[in-house]
Amino acid sequence: MREVSQPATEAIRLVEVLRALADPVRLELVRRLDQMGEDACNTIGGEIDVHQTTLSHHYRVLREAGVTWTTVQGRSRLVRLRRDDLDGLFPGLLDSVLAAQRRTGDRAAHSAVETP
Repeated sequence: MREVSQPATEAIRLVEVLRALADPVRLELVRRLDQMGEDACNTIGGEIDVHQTTLSHHYRVLREAGVTWTTVQGRSRLVRLRRDDLDGLFPGLLDSVLAAQRRTGDRAAHSAVETP
């Protein structure tokens, strides 16, 4: 297993995290990761109606912002939230963002994600 290039904890910046979380597809990926824990990219994003290359772009943005951690195991990329890092740097941020998404309703999040 090997790790993909991603920022060290001390290099994670709030503005980059917020920018990554501002996109409906990425927010949905984060919500799923929060529920699932670590899993393969294709499992997490399997039901999101976007092209595979677009999905890969969203995973890269999340990783480069420090929101997720990616490891490569064979031909699979395993992704998990960097919850401990994010909670340590920005206490309550991830919980607040995910709670706000739940309050606005899953219907709104899913309709935004399913738009091609």
